[in-house]
Amino acid sequence: MKQGAFAKERRAIVEKREVQHTGGTFGSRGNFVVVMVMILGVFVAILNETLLNVALSKIMADIGISPSKAQWLTTGYLLVIGVLIPITAYLLQRFTTRSLFLSAMGLFTVGTFIAAISPGFALLVTGRVLQAAGTGLLFPLLTNVVFAIVSIEKRGSAMGTIGIVITFAPAIGPTLSGIIVEHFSWRVLFYGVLPIALFVIGFAYAKLKNVTETTNPKIDVISLLLSTFGFGGIVYGFSSAGESHGG
Repeated sequence: MKQGAFAKERRAIVEKREVQHTGGTFGSRGNFVVVMVMILGVFVAILNETLLNVALSKIMADIGISPSKAQWLTTGYLLVIGVLIPITAYLLQRFTTRSLFLSAMGLFTVGTFIAAISPGFALLVTGRVLQAAGTGLLFPLLTNVVFAIVSIEKRGSAMGTIGIVITFAPAIGPTLSGIIVEHFSWRVLFYGVLPIALFVIGFAYAKLKNVTETTNPKIDVISLLLSTFGFGGIVYGFSSAGESHGG
């Protein structure tokens, strides 16, 4: 009896180790799939921060705008992300993981489509603003999900994996953009992103579950407004300084 119980216990330990080994960085296969799809969404969103830098000259020639207007396609993107930073923590506590991720990816996808079909500057910058609104929510949400579903001993490697993606996306943007605009229209920069964004939405709708508990936190409106103007002002100031230095 004792030998049988010992063998059974040993098998259970081996099976547990196999599961942990198979799960790798994120602890289990289910966690791995969900987090990797979310990372794909964040990668595409952050990639768009620098994707238009090389394409601005083509856009200016195509829709007939000045360099100062064209610069708002990148400056406005960063400005919206900066403005969203103060309210992100509130939204993460107020809404469920699933609804917030789907809403953020939905905003990003709609913005991408609007930018792709835009005939002029007004619609193009509207699309960029919607893209930025989704991007500003995605990375904090991904971090929140990782801390909720990944065990403490694996969080370091999980955040390291995410950090590689976050660093790689904006670095490859200008190179990828240059290759695309050299051979195709600048609109391909947006059309190429759409299938990936739609895939992420579809997968998240089917597989992503709520992993955090919602609360009903109070929001300090005055502090929110001050921090919004503060973050927005800092981003705008550095962007304007860069434009003046470049001119």
